[in-house]
Amino acid sequence: MALLPVLIVTGPAARAAELEVVSARTMEPGLAPAVQAFRNASGHAVQIRYATAPAMQQALADGDVPQLLIGPDSLMAGLAQAGRLAGQPVPLGRVGVGMVVRPDLAIAPATDAEGLRRMVIDMQSVVFNRASSGLHMERIFDRMGLTALVAPKARRYRSGAEVMAHLLQGSGQEVGFGAITEIRMVRELRYLGPLPAELQSYTTYSGALTPGAPVAAEALLRWLAGPESRGSFDAAGIEPVR
Repeated sequence: MALLPVLIVTGPAARAAELEVVSARTMEPGLAPAVQAFRNASGHAVQIRYATAPAMQQALADGDVPQLLIGPDSLMAGLAQAGRLAGQPVPLGRVGVGMVVRPDLAIAPATDAEGLRRMVIDMQSVVFNRASSGLHMERIFDRMGLTALVAPKARRYRSGAEVMAHLLQGSGQEVGFGAITEIRMVRELRYLGPLPAELQSYTTYSGALTPGAPVAAEALLRWLAGPESRGSFDAAGIEPVR
């Protein structure tokens, strides 16, 4: 049984550990319940901090090193190459880009590229971030010949959370784009659905131990990569890595 190796090293007979995890916020809605289940099964204390990729890099440079780091593949690959991780990153899931509006707007989801084009043209404001999902939207707008049209009505923010905050306070006809997990965390907004399949982009998130991490941290990483966490990830919109 897949759960057995975790229980062997983290069961009641094992000494309880205090673990610290630093993760990309995009993983929060699936990670939080998965970690809580690990706490209940193992008795270990786990603290989670959420940060952007640049903040993670800065924290490591400053010597603020958690036992487990969870971030986008681009970040994790660079940290592995620089020798900042213990072993290779383990894929945990992938998150796509979605569309979001205020619930009072009668806007239908865009189900294909032409529908997205019409939506963007009709909007007074287009809201997205400067991170991975926002960079993907920039490429889409460029490919569709919409860059010049979007520029004067684009509202750009550093993070997905700031995009959602803008929409909550917003007015007029505006649509936001961001990581599906971050959109679904804000129940006061209306999730329109994922980008059309032909325009979709996924960011894969991986977990890795840092040098000197205890055995309990290894158990937590196995738990997050295993079937014990799949239900929590699925419910949050974190898809299996294909």
